[in-house]
Amino acid sequence: MMELHLKRRYYPEGTNGEISYQHRAVCACIELPWRGNRRFISCIPEGRYRLVKRMHSRWGEQLAVANVPGREGILIHPANDALTQLQGCIAPVTKCTAPGAGQYSRVALDRLKDLVYPVLDAGEEVWLVIVAASVVGGQVTGNP
Repeated sequence: MMELHLKRRYYPEGTNGEISYQHRAVCACIELPWRGNRRFISCIPEGRYRLVKRMHSRWGEQLAVANVPGREGILIHPANDALTQLQGCIAPVTKCTAPGAGQYSRVALDRLKDLVYPVLDAGEEVWLVIVAASVVGGQVTGNP
């Protein structure tokens, strides 16, 4: 079993985080701001989620976040601007440049896949644990 950790920083304009494995950084990530887990406009709640591969007829193999309460189709996919390119999913980036914004997402996603896919291909489970690092720029209520 593999357990990844996503430590988030919440901002009104977006959520930035770092995904790590065994206390070593894998990549940064961006998400939508926390908006009460509302579909299409909020990041997902903190918690422990299983990561699974799924096949999409148009996009090919994808990394999905399973069993998110009140949500479906949450993926880990490339994006560099959370507000214009995400609807609740998680986007790996090599570097966060602003709240909910980053650079070189495909490079970061490939790094994450290189780590996770061999474990999944071997029939092992991969889990993502999401926790808050801090709240910046205002009070966030609800999940964080």
